[in-house]
Amino acid sequence: MGADPRLGTLPGGPDTGGTRPGAAPRAAGTPRIVGVVWGLLVLNTLGSAGARTIFPLPRSLIQMVTMGALVAAFALALAVNLRLRIRPSAYVLLLTLLLVPSVISSVNLESGFGALFRCGRLALFVATLWLLSRWWDGGPTFVRHHIRMYFAVLGSVAAGAAISPGAALPELYGGRLVGALWPLTPPQIGQYAAVIIGLTVLLLLGRRADRAGAAVVIVPSLVLLALTHTRTATLGLLIGLAVAIGSLVMTSAAARRFFAWAVLCAAVAAVGFAPALRAWFLRGQSEENLTSLTGRAKVWDALLAAPRTTGQELFGMGLGDKSFGGLPIDNSWLAVYHEQGWTGVTLVAAIIVVLGGVALLRPPSLARACALFLISYCAIASYTEAGLGDASPYLLHLAVAASLLAAPAQGPPAPAPEVPRRRVPRWARR
Repeated sequence: MGADPRLGTLPGGPDTGGTRPGAAPRAAGTPRIVGVVWGLLVLNTLGSAGARTIFPLPRSLIQMVTMGALVAAFALALAVNLRLRIRPSAYVLLLTLLLVPSVISSVNLESGFGALFRCGRLALFVATLWLLSRWWDGGPTFVRHHIRMYFAVLGSVAAGAAISPGAALPELYGGRLVGALWPLTPPQIGQYAAVIIGLTVLLLLGRRADRAGAAVVIVPSLVLLALTHTRTATLGLLIGLAVAIGSLVMTSAAARRFFAWAVLCAAVAAVGFAPALRAWFLRGQSEENLTSLTGRAKVWDALLAAPRTTGQELFGMGLGDKSFGGLPIDNSWLAVYHEQGWTGVTLVAAIIVVLGGVALLRPPSLARACALFLISYCAIASYTEAGLGDASPYLLHLAVAASLLAAPAQGPPAPAPEVPRRRVPRWARR
């Protein structure tokens, strides 16, 4: 696949200084502090509820760390963008509009004062994304930040499993991998692993990563994903990669080869390892339990059957902890309907439709493929995971997709070439 101008040239990188012959001067690159801000946003969205850790961490302490990370992220983003230069972004604009039903429903305090606190958190989160939008130029910068930060999170999971395998694979979660150093649940770990595996595979196909570096990320992440037994993350990874690589098949020989090998391996695995794959997929559950989505369907039915006023139908009950009757909702659309009403559902649907529509209208490229992967993954995961209506990793995934779909930043125009003066003979000057 040829070099994509949005993702920079291959060896040597783009000529940001305009030092090559005939090169026009371009805008300066992304400051390193932007990567720190992104890491702080990732830390903020890790959450505070999960398995028991090796070293007991009070929930109040974890919440102080995560909220402090968000405040620090906003302060650093503001410091590096004091002139408040932002780029137009339909994605962040829709998130800003999502604040309206969140605030309207939360001021009634039906969900307690915590609802207003969550509104403030979402507002600070969206404001930080506005400040970072200045550096959204269709390049791979935020993809690489995303992979690095979540790989660091997975490194803490692996370290916890090495220190205390019993705490990392507790019976309480059916022997599934959890965070033993930071309270992370199996679905969270599976999500992070699936996303960075997919992005790294695409960078490898687009020749933006070498094989050794890609293997360092992909292989251990696959092991962690398998240990979590997370079906949603696995299906999201497979379907998202199929959509992304399918968008490159007509223009990339590497994508065609990978797709052919993937189909062959899938066929062999389906024939030779069908019993093992079925056992992994069932996780020891019965067919009835699997049909009810591990009890989720009962919570969903009760939520939809609950009486609501017209105002609650339109704007929801206020931002909460994504639960109903003390049980997790585990569905982004129902969680948004419960907390932000039909107004919130409409805005979240608009986010997916707008990002997906823009991606489909773009010509084939690595940036488009990465964006399609992230959008597809979030759309699939939204059926059994909550998070599209509040500050969460899913909104960060979609923010990376929005950064990939942004138009390339235009540098200052190149100076006009100086026309040499014609030398006039002496006799003609008289």
